[in-house]
Amino acid sequence: MNESIRKDFPILHQLVNGKPLIYFDNGATSQKPQVVIDCEKEYYETYNANIHRGVHYLSQKATDAFEEARQIIQKHLNATHAHEIIFTSGTTHGINLVAFGFTSFVKPGDEILVSALEHHSNIVPWQMLCERTGATLKVIPMDENGELILKDYQKLLSHKTKLVAFNHISNALGTINPVKEMVALAHAVGAAVLVDGAQSTPHLQPDVKDLDVDFYVFSGHKVGGPTGIGILYGKEHWLNLLPPYQGGGEMIAEVRFEKTTYASLPHKHEAGTPNIAGGIALGKAITYQHQIGFATIQQIESELLHHATKQLLEIDGMHIFGPKDLSKKTSVVSFNVANIHPYDIGVLLDKMGIAVRTGHHCTQPIMDFFQIPGTIRASFAYYNTKEEIDTFVQALKKAVLMLS
Repeated sequence: MNESIRKDFPILHQLVNGKPLIYFDNGATSQKPQVVIDCEKEYYETYNANIHRGVHYLSQKATDAFEEARQIIQKHLNATHAHEIIFTSGTTHGINLVAFGFTSFVKPGDEILVSALEHHSNIVPWQMLCERTGATLKVIPMDENGELILKDYQKLLSHKTKLVAFNHISNALGTINPVKEMVALAHAVGAAVLVDGAQSTPHLQPDVKDLDVDFYVFSGHKVGGPTGIGILYGKEHWLNLLPPYQGGGEMIAEVRFEKTTYASLPHKHEAGTPNIAGGIALGKAITYQHQIGFATIQQIESELLHHATKQLLEIDGMHIFGPKDLSKKTSVVSFNVANIHPYDIGVLLDKMGIAVRTGHHCTQPIMDFFQIPGTIRASFAYYNTKEEIDTFVQALKKAVLMLS
């Protein structure tokens, strides 16, 4: 199965430093199937035009393709309405849009909760919100397994809690958080919930209705789509309440020097010309994943995770961070070997054609918790193979021997 899938990804068939490329940095960005590449190319070659504004053929065709992509994503997330799908430039943009909007709803003495597992993009915007409003930021703690401590989360929740923000899956450790349970607890005290789905959307199919999230954000480039495009899902009620994050064209109903009225959803939150080609290609990427099937994706990636974990644990000095129970994590292995700096191992692996991520992965608080400078992160996708993992493990052993 993997070999037939791999044929769809042209970038995988090349040499790096004279070795066949092994791409294990999928947590940072995914590779793109040919159908997505062709989709962007087709837009620019055959119907490049601005959307929602022109009466001519090209504009109508571009508009139809863009709105069809919105409907594909609505169906993918099981959102009630297509207008609950807002195109953004990525996860970071979506979080900032909500954090800016909540300036209107938050006052001194209110509290915003984030988790200890967050990417910087799901920490800094909330810190900025608290600075603007006088609210207090509180942190849901985690344990030594990289799992959130739910009893402490429950203690933090109160009538002062206005919003809770946490990731569905940790980019640094692969931890899968109990989203549905955490959302229900937050709603019980009247708090809104934003879930960062940047790392979950590539691996599973989030059902926003079942999870009952108020906001869900993800990036196109992590699901086989282009960079510079992402999605903010928001419940209709909340998107109507939020003031626009940006002003300009497209997001208005009428503009007078005396007063401007805003457009209805989704356009109210989509000021200016969007990344049209990116949005259309994101729809194509989601369609491609569904053609493979998320059950197939999860099966492949689970097998890769188990295979890699078993082999890595046989290396002396190996320390894998994150849940020990592999059913509680996705296809990410974040590790260090003995006292060797992760950067040094990463450089040697690159010389052998293997791409991994090293450092704090934009999760410095996690590294501070474990009192380490960073980790080596190997993150797998459904187009990776067990043979690649075998090669990676042998290369890692060689690198460790060289640096010991």
